[in-house]
Parts: sequence; C-alpha cells; structure tokens
Amino acid sequence: MSDQPELMVTNMHRNFTGVSATAAAVARQQATRYAMRIVGRALTGCPAPVSVRQAFRLSRTPADGRPFVLWHVRRNNEMRAAIWARDVLKLPVRTVFTSAAQRRHSAFPRWLIARMDAVIATTQEAAALVPNVHSVVHHGVDTERFHPAADRDAAWRDTGYPGRFGIATIGRIRPEKGTDVFVDAMIKLLPDFPDAAALVIGKATPQHRGFAAELRQRVEAAGLSQRIVFTGELAADHLPALVRSLSLLIAPPRYEGYGMTPLEAMASAVPIVASDTGFFSAFIGEDRAGTVVHAADADRVASAARDLMQNPMELALKAGNARHRAEELFGIGSEVEGIHKVYEAVWGAG
Repeated sequence: MSDQPELMVTNMHRNFTGVSATAAAVARQQATRYAMRIVGRALTGCPAPVSVRQAFRLSRTPADGRPFVLWHVRRNNEMRAAIWARDVLKLPVRTVFTSAAQRRHSAFPRWLIARMDAVIATTQEAAALVPNVHSVVHHGVDTERFHPAADRDAAWRDTGYPGRFGIATIGRIRPEKGTDVFVDAMIKLLPDFPDAAALVIGKATPQHRGFAAELRQRVEAAGLSQRIVFTGELAADHLPALVRSLSLLIAPPRYEGYGMTPLEAMASAVPIVASDTGFFSAFIGEDRAGTVVHAADADRVASAARDLMQNPMELALKAGNARHRAEELFGIGSEVEGIHKVYEAVWGAG
C-alpha cells in the first residue's frame, strides 16, 4: 500500500456498533480500490488501523493525482477530527459524512454537518434533515459474507444453542431497540413451539443494565430461562454463521435510522418480522421477505411470527424472496459505487 493515502475511513467508537458494521462492509470493498487507511479502531476484515495522530501526519501529502485526502466520517467525534485536520492544521483534507438519522440532529451535530464538504444520506428521509447532501446512497449488505446455509438445521445444531431451530433479535439491549418487545413476544410465542429457542444477541451498556436485568426476570418468571438465551455481544466474525442458522429474525425497534441486521438476515435467506421504522418496509417490500408490523408491539410481533412459523411453505417462500431482494436491490456493490461517485465529485471540485 502506498504511504500516500487518498482516503481515510474513520472508526472512533470503542464498541463495534451498527455504524461500525456498515463502515466495515464498505471499507472491505474499498481496500483494493483506494490507498486507504482505517483511523481509530479496527474494522472487521479491514487493514490494521492507524491512530488519529498518524492520520494527521499521513494527510500532509495526498496520493499522486489527488488534490487532497478524503476523510469519510460517520460520527460526531470523527467530524471534529476531520474539521481539525482541515481547518486548524490546514492539511489538504476534504470531508464526507454519511447520515442515516431519520430525526432532526441536535444543535452541535447540525453545526458539524454543515461544515462537511459533502454529505451522503442513506434515505430520502435522512436527506431532508441535513445540509450539503450530494447523494442518497442506501446501505448495502455483503452477500458473499452473509449467505444462506447449505443445511439450516445442521447450522443451528452447530451453534450449540437449545432447540431444533432459532429465532433472534440483534442489537443493543435497550428500550429504543425494542428488546422488551422481543422478549415479551417470545414469552407469548414459545409455549406453542416447543422446538424453538430465542436469542437476544447484544449487550447492555451500563445505563441499561437494570433494563436487561428486568427482562431476564420476566423470562425466568415465565419459566423460559433455558429457551430465551441472552448471548451477550458476539464477535463480528461469528455473526454471519449464526445469522444463517436462524429460521426467523425479529427487528422490533421503536426507532432506527436505517438498520442493517434485517438486511444481513435477508442475505442469509432468513425472513424477518420488523417494526415499521428504519428502512425496514423497503427491505421487506410489501411483505415479500417477511412481515412489517406497524407498531413495536409484542402482541403484533408474536402474531406475525406465529403466522409464518405455522406455515412452512410461506416461510420458505419468504426466505427465497429475502435472499433475492438482498442480492438484487441492496448489495454492497451498489453502495460502494454510489459512494465512489461522491468521492470523485469532491476530488474533482478540488
């Protein structure tokens, strides 16, 4: 790799989050296309990161043929670092920000976003809430990394979790993600499906540990502690195999900016039941890849899951539709190309 970079991809969060996952998926594709550095913390499957201080030093001299180094940022602290490089250190840097939020940013993030050289919005709704939008580029899923299991029953057995098949929700354990909706829906559902197990995949940060403890108490009171399993946070490298072992993914958040776990499930030929938030309705496409429930409500989620699980032919049809839609409409290649066009426009304006 050249010592003269043309692209810095930042990842300055101590945890591996949904933002990290989307950045990693894109950066894995970009690594062979650009002289690129990851800045901050490691991204799965990407080159080893450099520190922010090293990124500043490396940004003094852009790659041959480039007027400046692009910093692609996705968080507030990353915007601050890029602005510092460009406006305080006076380095040859330009900034690109990806915005997925579908609600109005608070004052300080709006101030930061207004100072970006270009903004990529993941949806039209997100584009309406930020300035400097150059393009709307949907997040995509790596359909090679997330792919169907050759034998789903065997894949589930290999996980070591109980039961004959699995249902899961993936994400931080907190009210916004609807973890309580999932748990309550599974308490209603699992007694009718004795071969099923349910996984809560994700961790609770300190402010939500009380919430997580309350959910565990509900599960214990229902006598389902052996069948509703809190896995904790799993390594990103382990998720693709686990996702493709599932029979159903449930995504019940009360708010979501975009949401990648349903797409990862769809690419793995796993149907989804999702609340009507994020970009979930567009993923599912008039219930072709699963079912949208129009409120994050445990009764509705349980009912939708029950309808699918009681109809194996419908479940299989939606599994096939899910994979097809992920490949045809939401592949990572389309996102990478859309981002590349923004990069070239910013470089060309220099």
